[in-house]
Amino acid sequence: MDKNTLKSIIAKRVAKELKDGDVVNLGIGIPTLVPNFLYENIDVTFQSENGFIDIGPCPSEGEENEYIVNAGGMPVTIKNSGAFFDSCTSFGIIRGGHVDITVLGALQVDEKGNLANWMIPGKLVPGMGGAMDLVVGAKKVILAMEHTAKGKHKILKECNLPLTAKEQVDLIITEMGVIEVTKEGLLLKEINSEFSIEEVQNATQARLIISEDLKCMDI
Repeated sequence: MDKNTLKSIIAKRVAKELKDGDVVNLGIGIPTLVPNFLYENIDVTFQSENGFIDIGPCPSEGEENEYIVNAGGMPVTIKNSGAFFDSCTSFGIIRGGHVDITVLGALQVDEKGNLANWMIPGKLVPGMGGAMDLVVGAKKVILAMEHTAKGKHKILKECNLPLTAKEQVDLIITEMGVIEVTKEGLLLKEINSEFSIEEVQNATQARLIISEDLKCMDI
C-alpha cells in the first residue's frame, strides 16, 4: 500500500467520526487531510491552534496565501464565517473545553490510552506544540496514525517515550483498523478487509480484544 493511499484511508475513516456542529482541532500530518473527506451535508468548524477558526478547504495550486497556514505551516483557507485571534484566545478555546474532538498523530500509544507524540529537539518531533492542552481539553481524542513505523510497533503495551498525556486517548484509527481504548484494553472494532486479524495483531505489541461485532472498516 503506497503512502498516499494509506493516509487517505485513515483520513477518510476519521472524517466519519465527525458530526454536524462539532468543533474540531486537527494536528499536523494525516489529520490535516480529514476535511477533504467530510460529507457535504456535515457542518464542522475546524479550529487551528495558531490562531483562527473555521478553516476552509485547501487552496488550489497557485492560490495559496502565505499568511494563512495551519499549525503545521501548510497553506489553508478560511471561510467567510471564520475569525483570526491571538494565542491566548486560541488556547482559551482549547483549555475551556470548547473543542469537541481533537485529531492527532502519534509516535506511540499504549493499551491504557497513554500518548507520546513528541521527543527531545533534534530527534523525532521537535516539540509538543499544543498537544498537551488539546488532549486534556478536548472532549474526545482520536489518533490518526500509521499502524507501524518502518516495521516497528507504535501501539504498545506501555509507551517508552516521554508522555504527552496519560489515559486520554479514546480512539485509534490506522490503515489496518479502528481500535477503541477501553478499561479492559484495546478493542478492535473495525478491520481493513485487506488485512487478517492475525496480521493486525502481529503489527500491534499490545494485546487486542476482538469485538464480537467486528466490522469491515468503513472506508
